[in-house]
Amino acid sequence: MTRHTATLIGFLAVVLWGVLALLTVGSAPTPPFLLNALCFAIGGALGLVWTAASGGLRQLRAVPFHVYLLGTLGLFGYHALYFSALRLAPAAEAGLIAYLWPLLIVFVSGLLPGEVLRPGHVVGALIGFSGAALIIMGGATGFNADALPGYMLALACALTWTGYSLVSRRFGTVPTASVAVFCLASAALSIPLHLLLEDTIWPDSALGWSSAVLLGLGPVGLAFYVWDIGVKRGDIQLLGTASYAAPLLSTVVLVAAGVAAPTWTLALAALLITGGALLAARASLKGTLNSKVG
Repeated sequence: MTRHTATLIGFLAVVLWGVLALLTVGSAPTPPFLLNALCFAIGGALGLVWTAASGGLRQLRAVPFHVYLLGTLGLFGYHALYFSALRLAPAAEAGLIAYLWPLLIVFVSGLLPGEVLRPGHVVGALIGFSGAALIIMGGATGFNADALPGYMLALACALTWTGYSLVSRRFGTVPTASVAVFCLASAALSIPLHLLLEDTIWPDSALGWSSAVLLGLGPVGLAFYVWDIGVKRGDIQLLGTASYAAPLLSTVVLVAAGVAAPTWTLALAALLITGGALLAARASLKGTLNSKVG
């Protein structure tokens, strides 16, 4: 598999995360951790079926325990911190802080072996972040000191996903099938949190159940497998910058579904995010050409 192909596969995760908000809305009134357990169970089962069909179950036995531990902490930790942040801080501000992870991936990945952080990556990531900020902040009125605990949890959320993605890069020889175990372990960890913090409310309609199943198959399932391929074998800096397309796609999907209204802010954000991604892509292409010439 070429680096270019792996990057495209990884970007499929960004596309899938674009429908996360719509499907989450459709799954109401199921509480977050119960939804987490359902979706991760579906995503993990999907991975095990694929692994068994491809004859890769034996590979799972060879994966070191610490890899399973770090992977589970990454998937489960990100979602637990994110949900907790939204309980303690306004959604827009907490969401913006949590969405620092693509920027952090771009910056920190330059320290990884074989990676070079170019000015185009930095500028592109900053432009993409400004576009995402326009969408995420929306009508927010500003940061509130009383919500500081929630903001800190949101920052921890961003650091967790950054760490998960970069550690995945370092474990490039670990098979992507291991993500199935991460998902199933995350589902198991979500259950006690649900029982402690939430009332059990199952989806109460066909729309609710179909949304929950689609979440487990896509944004909280397949997305983690293709993201694993992308960060291990693809251009991680380009992927980080391109990830700002997720809130843009999410808003576009909500507009198309009639849940949100189109605005000029959305159009400007689209230009910024696209421009930032193009700058990062140009920097990656220049780096590839330079390495071939050298």
